[in-house]
Amino acid sequence: MKNVKITDIEGIKIGHAQDLKGATGCTVILCEEGAVAGVDVRGGAPGTRETDLLNPLNMMEKIHAVLLTGGSAFGLDAASGVMKYLEERGKGFDVGVTKVPIVCGAALFDLVIGDYKVRPDKDMGYKACMNASSDECKEGSVGAGTGATVGKILGPEFAMKGGIGTYTFKVGELMVGAIVAVNCLGDVIDPENGKMIAGVLSEDKTKLRNTEDIMLSQYDNKKNLFNGNTTIGAVVTNANLTKSEINKVASMAHNGYGRAIYPVHTMHDGDTIFSLATGKVEVDINVVGFLAARVMERAIVRAVKNAESMCGYKAYRDLVK
Repeated sequence: MKNVKITDIEGIKIGHAQDLKGATGCTVILCEEGAVAGVDVRGGAPGTRETDLLNPLNMMEKIHAVLLTGGSAFGLDAASGVMKYLEERGKGFDVGVTKVPIVCGAALFDLVIGDYKVRPDKDMGYKACMNASSDECKEGSVGAGTGATVGKILGPEFAMKGGIGTYTFKVGELMVGAIVAVNCLGDVIDPENGKMIAGVLSEDKTKLRNTEDIMLSQYDNKKNLFNGNTTIGAVVTNANLTKSEINKVASMAHNGYGRAIYPVHTMHDGDTIFSLATGKVEVDINVVGFLAARVMERAIVRAVKNAESMCGYKAYRDLVK
């Protein structure tokens, strides 16, 4: 296996747009010619768009974009800009009088960082599409990762900066990549060595504490002290898969969340993974599935390691100086 760019997958473009003053942004994954898609929502507080149509029982076979956005439910408005961009280029599901772009999306909660009145909107979604390319995808505090934070069990004072990351494997002609915006309640672990790399800061903000230990010490506390989380991402492959199979890939990719985020899929996270297949390479779905988990865990690590401090939130690179 070798590491390549996620945008090396033919037909895939990725673009970011952000407002640094507002500390929020969005990321769009364009597949203008259409891709078979699936989704798996595991968190207890999701904010999503057009996920029901990805059920294999429903009609739509292909989608044209995935939006990952900040701004909580407000940020899903950015999908309107993605639809405008695609319709202008004649991309979408043909309904006779026009073509309707199928744009799925998920939002993370970042309203407590920066200016909560600034949210991704139609204009920002359109701008992300204009910025989309097959070049190297920027990582860290950009796009949907702009306002992402991690380790929030004790509130924003002891949280750290999250971000967006990607990672892609190529084996022969098969490519499987992941892109993820890490905004979790829990701690982020590097699965390669088991070390915690981001999470709840100590009192002097020079070391890390353990979120699960803190939760155990407060097991009888039912107050919602950490309601702003969610990790959202997508797996992209050039494999030829059915709608049922690509939904299974999204499910298997959540193993990557489980290996790199402790705890994950809480009632205060809206953890969601989309999956896209462009249909170029014949392959065993099981291979795509376990590779999806591997690239996802590595993308999570890269999201944290490439994040930059913002609005008073320390980043990984501040702790390892």
